[in-house]
Amino acid sequence: MLARPEQLLLALIGEAAIGYPAWLLAVIGHPVIWIGAAIAALDRRWNTGTALRRRAMGVALLALVAGGVGAIGWLIERWAGDGLAIGLVIVLATTGLAQRSLDDHVRAVAGPLLRGDVNAARAAVGRIVGRDTQALDENGIAVAATESLAESFCDGVVAPAFWFLIAGLPGLLVCKVVNTADSMIGHRDARHLHFGWAAARTDDLVNFIPARISGVLVCLAGLGGWATMVRDAGHHASPNGGWPEAAMAGVLERRLGGPVRYDGEPAHRAWLGDGPAPDAGDLQRALWVYRRACVLLWAIVGVLAWLL
Repeated sequence: MLARPEQLLLALIGEAAIGYPAWLLAVIGHPVIWIGAAIAALDRRWNTGTALRRRAMGVALLALVAGGVGAIGWLIERWAGDGLAIGLVIVLATTGLAQRSLDDHVRAVAGPLLRGDVNAARAAVGRIVGRDTQALDENGIAVAATESLAESFCDGVVAPAFWFLIAGLPGLLVCKVVNTADSMIGHRDARHLHFGWAAARTDDLVNFIPARISGVLVCLAGLGGWATMVRDAGHHASPNGGWPEAAMAGVLERRLGGPVRYDGEPAHRAWLGDGPAPDAGDLQRALWVYRRACVLLWAIVGVLAWLL
């Protein structure tokens, strides 16, 4: 039977090469879409009552969805055993990784921006970030896309890979549940402040080690950025997001962060890094740093596969 590092290496390379086929997405959707639908349904039904009840039901939601999805992953691994069905585990693992889709989404921003088509770039970046994008200029678009690329390298690549190594397919799937729940309900708005508390805190725990690994990989891939990462990572509002973002800012020698708007309301964020804001060319450089960081991750997993 292939060991977990070998399975993960095949999943990483396979997902980067093929991604999730568009025809399959159209026919049956994607596991993350199914997970999101379950979370949304429970949000509508359970997110009512007092603050204490909302918090308790938020814990119940996370336990139910993560426990159910994790159990499915465990049963699949048990069924796969030592036979050819281990290929199913590898294929399912690719659905929890987002190397290619992240690259595709950021290229969809960088391409128009390099051509000077700010309107098309603004529309593309609006599909991957939560901030208001209507008034963003070239630099604002490049900042948003670069930050999304760096943070999603942790959430969509390193974290699921890390938890696959630790706990196999169940670990990867539970990681995706936690990440999806945090993105959907882990907000501090009035509706989700209490209901999303468990999702937000669990996401902090799940990504704690992967975020720091992500920052190190970005610095290694970019041959620098260490001082900026160490200095500025803690300034980020998230205990984890600052590590890959500050690392990317240091590698590019550009400044990320700063004030933005969400639903028309201003949000004040710390600055990460030094220098001017990134432009279209810097976003393209960030993509190449990201790609090299992915290859470094493959190399590390490959070494683990060889050693184990």
